[in-house]
Amino acid sequence: MGLLAVLAAVVYALDLGSKFLVVGLLEHKEPVTVIPGVLLLNVIRNPGAAFSIGTGMTIVFTVIAAVVVIAIIRTARRLRSAPWAVTLGLLLGGALGNLTDRIFRAPAPLQGHVVDFIQVFPVTRFPVFNLADSAIVCGGILAVILSWRGYQIDGTRDTGEDVHG
Repeated sequence: MGLLAVLAAVVYALDLGSKFLVVGLLEHKEPVTVIPGVLLLNVIRNPGAAFSIGTGMTIVFTVIAAVVVIAIIRTARRLRSAPWAVTLGLLLGGALGNLTDRIFRAPAPLQGHVVDFIQVFPVTRFPVFNLADSAIVCGGILAVILSWRGYQIDGTRDTGEDVHG
């Protein structure tokens, strides 16, 4: 539980800090090239979900994010696995980062637009994202790998063998 809490707090702090910096220094300015053709810092406000899907449903995404946070916290009570602690810590920190934007940022409470600013391979039109999004994607990938390999949240491992036959 401690690992989950520390990792979630670190992800959350890095996400909020990075958004604070880019909004203060780069918003309403031309994108900043970090690595030509590979990485830009390009501040946008995203009213939708990933890839700007559902731009008119901000309140729905706010509720979904809040439910995810509650579900992770409730699930954490059964946590006895370090890999799952990392997974849930990434998911929780990322969800809290984007939820904070949705609750407190313009245009209105509970309808805020998420600050995105990392743009990789800009010529491919790859979506702009933030550190919270990265943590959520990494946590999701880890969850799939752990589940596929049979690792359970309670620390046990399901080997897939049928003990009855």
